[in-house]
Amino acid sequence: MPNKLIIGTRGSALALWQAEHIKERLKLEHGLESQLQIIKTKGDKILDVPLAKIGGKGLFTKELEEMLLSGAIDLAVHSLKDVPVELEKGLELTAITKRASFQDCFVSEKYASLDDLPLNAKVGTTSLRRSMQLKLMRKDLDTLSLRGNVQTRLQKLKNGEFDAIVLAKAALDRLEIDEVAYVKPLCFMIPAMGQGALGIECASENLSVTKYVRQLQDTQSAICCSAEREFIRTLEGGCQVPIGVHARQESTQLILEAILGLPDGSASIHSTLMCVLDSNPEIALISAKNLGVQLAQKFIANGARELLEQAYKMI
Repeated sequence: MPNKLIIGTRGSALALWQAEHIKERLKLEHGLESQLQIIKTKGDKILDVPLAKIGGKGLFTKELEEMLLSGAIDLAVHSLKDVPVELEKGLELTAITKRASFQDCFVSEKYASLDDLPLNAKVGTTSLRRSMQLKLMRKDLDTLSLRGNVQTRLQKLKNGEFDAIVLAKAALDRLEIDEVAYVKPLCFMIPAMGQGALGIECASENLSVTKYVRQLQDTQSAICCSAEREFIRTLEGGCQVPIGVHARQESTQLILEAILGLPDGSASIHSTLMCVLDSNPEIALISAKNLGVQLAQKFIANGARELLEQAYKMI
């Protein structure tokens, strides 16, 4: 058993909550002591440019991955939606934790819902995925880039820079934020790959750590999120393009739904596939990944690659 683990994390309040949560689980479930090491990523340093324009993969993970490979940290805790589907050689996604809410939320100080927003209202979001789906609902909305941590975004809303903003419900729940006048889940919006779950990344050869971290995995969340990640992998879509994908398990069925479109909502593809899951988790995981591939292939046959090419040009 390792003496004391070093957990790499970003420094935002949400990232620290997530890392502390894993630290506590390691202590309670395995008696393992650990400490946090805060690391600034490229995505944390560049705050005046929309994420999609910064380019490159792993905007919120690369520096943490470099420290894993060097042995400076033992594990890295990420929001799973930030973890690239292709990892650096020598690294593995060791565990996917039980998913919290996957939903996006409408947040406003003045307006109770999306329908209540005035014509040409200003809506802040970091995400082209969210912007695209908002535009599909209301083409008049002026979706504007909103960077920074959750508290920074909420402060900009309170300052009147936006009529509303969109945030992940899991973030609001984890930080116990309840001081905003109106918070309403956007039930129509398909989330980002892995939204609501945590991904714990380790160096593959660090077996004294991975054997404990692997036990933090939630089987159902791993099955659902693996289908989503395989969809993105097959489609060759990154974290910063307008793609939403969500898998849910209903009894023995796994239902995978996805949407892909142009940032301005002028064109989109939306489809769903399902499969029956075996009671054996390992076989179920293979079926889930295959479902992700099949849905991606259906998208590709319907012009997804061409639509993605157009989307990149519009960023």
